[in-house]
Amino acid sequence: MMIKLSFLNLKNSAALLTVCAIVSCSPEKQKEEPVVVPQNTVTKPRIVPPEFNGDSAYAFVKAQADMGPRVPGSKAHEKSVIYFKKQFERFGAQVMIQSGNVTTFDKKSWVLKNVIASINPTSANRIILAAHYDSRPFSEKETDPKLKEKPCPGVNDGASGAGVLLEVARILQQKNPEIGVDIILFDLEDYGMPNGGPDMADTWCLGAQYWSKNPHKQNYTARFGVLLDMVGAKDAMFAREGYSVFYANDIVTKVWKAAEVCGSGKYFNKEEYGEITDDHFYINKIAQIPCIDILHYDIYKGSFFDHHHKNSDDLSTIDKNTLKGVGQTLLEVIYNE
Repeated sequence: MMIKLSFLNLKNSAALLTVCAIVSCSPEKQKEEPVVVPQNTVTKPRIVPPEFNGDSAYAFVKAQADMGPRVPGSKAHEKSVIYFKKQFERFGAQVMIQSGNVTTFDKKSWVLKNVIASINPTSANRIILAAHYDSRPFSEKETDPKLKEKPCPGVNDGASGAGVLLEVARILQQKNPEIGVDIILFDLEDYGMPNGGPDMADTWCLGAQYWSKNPHKQNYTARFGVLLDMVGAKDAMFAREGYSVFYANDIVTKVWKAAEVCGSGKYFNKEEYGEITDDHFYINKIAQIPCIDILHYDIYKGSFFDHHHKNSDDLSTIDKNTLKGVGQTLLEVIYNE
């Protein structure tokens, strides 16, 4: 699935930080606005969240894998939308299917379907949890020309994130959180132009682009968002992605700290790498909601997981422990927000 990987140094961000540092450290400002240290600061006690069930999440992933590749226009794609709606409603969420007309880079027209499940829909204090559910229509990373033409199964790259969020929804029904949660499963994330180049800009993440321009509710806002992408492989590595740090570094810090608290820290690498154009980029840029990406990218190999955009991205790539590590981290964030 992914998209463009550019190793910028976030120069604009660095420059902005430098300017801010100069202004805040000026002697005049220090005299006018002395630092006041609050007394008797009360720390909010940690709420221990429910246990995330990796077996249950795996079952949700398997159900999608059994449908086959969920490429646009396929029966599997149609079945998956029905499946998500049924499951989220079973877990007490308010569900809507957002439809929109889009054109992919190959000039084909599609009706995308974003699945939006709202928990505590009347709460004004909201966060977004997101993933994509579609499969890539071709496998350009295969060496065999015949395999290149086949769609990716899209099990880790797609189904894993949706599976984790289904299990999160199931748990939230059992123990309702104080905040409102909008779970968004984006369509047509993975139908972007291959091979890179300037013409590929904005050909990916069409479902997220559409939602960001047309939120499911008028004047919709959320405190922040967390996107999941390729979150099921064994020994997955989730380092700090560049756009996440640039747009929402405080949320990155919050989530990575939550991972340590709940015992999932081994998956969350504290090093920062380049910028990935994923669904979160458009949520930040267009919807202007700070959003981060929990994404499998091996910073030491300089690549996504080994089966990325290949026919081998099947159920064998999924590890229940990884699903649990990511899901438990999300629960830690939700119940302590």
